[in-house]
This record gives sequence, structure tokens and C-alpha cells, in this order.
Amino acid sequence: MFGSAGNPLDVAALQALCAALGGLPQDVDAAVRIDRIRVLEQVKGAVAAAQARETAAFAAAQRAEQAAAGIPAQRVGRGVAGQVGLARRISAHAAARYTGWASILTRELPGTFAALAAGQTSEQRALLVVKETVFLSRAHRAMVDAEVAPRLSGWGDRAVEAAVRSLAYRLDPAGFVTRAGAAVADRRISLRPAPEVMCRLTALLPAAQGVAAYAALCREADSRVGAGDGRGRGQVMADTLVERVTGQASAADVPVEISLTITDTALFGGSGGTTDTDTDTDTGGGVEEPAYLDGYGPIPAELARRLIVEAGETVPRWLRRLYVHPGSGALIGMESRRRCFTPAQRRFVRLRDRTCRTPWCDAPIRHIDHVTPYQDGGATHIDNAQGYCAACNHAKQAPGWTTTVTSTSPAGHRVLITTPTGRHYPSTAPPPP
Repeated sequence: MFGSAGNPLDVAALQALCAALGGLPQDVDAAVRIDRIRVLEQVKGAVAAAQARETAAFAAAQRAEQAAAGIPAQRVGRGVAGQVGLARRISAHAAARYTGWASILTRELPGTFAALAAGQTSEQRALLVVKETVFLSRAHRAMVDAEVAPRLSGWGDRAVEAAVRSLAYRLDPAGFVTRAGAAVADRRISLRPAPEVMCRLTALLPAAQGVAAYAALCREADSRVGAGDGRGRGQVMADTLVERVTGQASAADVPVEISLTITDTALFGGSGGTTDTDTDTDTGGGVEEPAYLDGYGPIPAELARRLIVEAGETVPRWLRRLYVHPGSGALIGMESRRRCFTPAQRRFVRLRDRTCRTPWCDAPIRHIDHVTPYQDGGATHIDNAQGYCAACNHAKQAPGWTTTVTSTSPAGHRVLITTPTGRHYPSTAPPPP
């Protein structure tokens, strides 16, 4: 099953290995289980090393093929990460980062790669070595690898990160300082959903600015709590951040647009029956339908009602209705003869697709583009439109990629993605309630 130098594992053998691991006998004692856990951790490392090697080889071959086909140098490599992402079931952005790391790990960090292949360290720790040395010269990277690799088996994540970072600074202090200055250009804000209809607003800032902002929020919280504010310190800091960023007098008074995909009865107080608060189901025979908060995702209908009804009289609230076909449940759209989608069409596609439609991506939509390109006869119609992140939209423009609308039926808007290797990946828009 495990193959040899002359008989390497093929895809079928790897699938058989997966099946064998899933069928491990369970009538064993605790000592056997702990031994299995240890060995399986070693297997994970070996598998991660094999995957990195395959990824690096695939990327190199694809780039060589594209260059040989006359693809302009600045476009060579386009679409490679997209294929890796689909195969690994991750976003194209994450796949692009991983593909670069895999190339460095397999070709320029032989000691670290060997430790991973032997199961002596984890993929996370091996990639930490890559990330902390990615800006070093090849010679300096080799020096770090030689010093760190023999000790990886005894280190945790923080120890690996600290040791490699320290070595990198010693070898190239000027470059380290230069990179720190250039990193200011990467400052940004991101928003991610969190459980219980919360979200995480994250700021990547220069250290001095981040410390100053945090200190200001701390001082304000200490002042208000000391004056008798009934909120907790963390609550005051969070509310103050919202108030100062939005310019509102109170954090609760922030204007919001709710793009609702619920029935009128749900909006005005239930889906046809009395809501059972213990089960969140509706005693009239149905399940209470959710609302969709643009930029965040689904939220309970009850919370949507509160956002609309409980707002102060001076606080703007917008309610945008989306209609569905009474028989099929499909969202109703619009058509245009123009090359570019109208603002209304773009808004509709964003609400229909919600996030990038490439499987496993989930990144925010940045581009609304034709599935069948306009120059190939594709219509500027919402049935031929799809939401993409920037990376996935660029990937599908690489040679060998095709996207085809396969269904606009009540079952949902469906598109089939075909990659240059002939692999097919279906993409279906999330269903309305």
C-alpha cells in the first residue's frame, strides 16, 4: 500500500490509505490509543511534506508550460494557486500563499523539510520557519535551516517563531528594519463574523499607532467606569471605538441597511404562528426565517426586527425588499444590454452570492463579472453574472480555465468551473429562505 522508490503511491493507493485509517479497530486499550495518536501525528507531518512537494512540483510545471506557450512574463503563474486552492478546498488567496511557502520549504529548507517528512515536527511549525525567513537571501535561509532543523522536534510554535525571528535579525539586521518600515503599507482593517451575531473588527497597524489607540480606549474606559458608568470596562472600550469611528453619539445609533430575505409576516412579527423561544421554531408549522445583513451574513429575524423597530427616531434605517417567485422560490432579477453590469444588477448579485462563488473561498465579493465572457457572447444578465474575490476572478482568466452556467432553475444559480487539468468544480449560489 505504501509503495516504494520504484512504485510510488498513486491516487488510488492514497485513497486506500485514507480508508484504512478510518477503519482502525476500536477494541483497544488506552495505551494503544495514545500510541496511535503519536504515530498519527507523525503521519500528518509526512503527509504535509508530501503535499508540499507535490504542490511545488505542480506550480513549477504549470509555470514552465505557460512560459513555453508564450504567456507574457507578468502573467505566468496566473491560475496556478486557484487550482491548488480548489484541490485543497481552501481560498485562492490562502493557496497562493501556501504555494509560495511550499516551494521555499521543499527547495531551500532541506533540514526543516526532512524533519517534517519524518514526522518530527508539524506543518504549522515548518511553515513558521518559512514565513520568518521568506525575506532572507537563499544563503541566510540555509544558515537558519541548518541551526533550527535539528531542534524542531523539541520546540513549540512560539519557540520556533522566536528562534527563527532572532536568527533572521542577526543575519540581516538592516533588511529586517527596512521590511518593518515597508510593512506599514500593509496596514488594513478586516471584518469577520463571530458566534452569537457578533463580529471581529481587526486592525493591522504600525505598533506605535496600535498601542496609542488601545491606550486611548483604556483611558476613556477607566474614566467612565470611575465616574459610575454601569458598563464593564471592555464594553465601554468597544462602544467608544464604534462611536469615535462612526461619529455617532451612541454606539447603538449606527445607521444600518438590512437586506431582508424574509416574509412580510416574519418581519412584522412571526412567520405565521407564535414563536417558541426554547426551540427557535414556529408553532405555526414552519421555521422562522432569517434576515441577511449585507457585509456580515445571516442574522435571526428577531434581531433584524429589533434593528429596525427599536432604533431612535433620528437614526436612519433602510429596508430593501427582495422578492422571490411564489412557486420556485428563485430570486427575481433584471437584464441589461450593456457590457457593464448596472449598479442594481451588481447589488442583486452581491445579495444572491453573498461571498466569492469559487468553492471554499468565502472571501468578500470584490468583482461582479460575466461567467461566459462578454467578448465570447456572454450576456450582461444576472444569470450570466457571478460574484468573485479579486484573486479568483483573475485566476479564471488564465489559459485553460472555463466557467459555464449550468442551471438558473429554482434549485439555484449553478456554475461549473473547469481547470486546465480537466477537473470540474460545481458552484451553487446559497439558497434564499
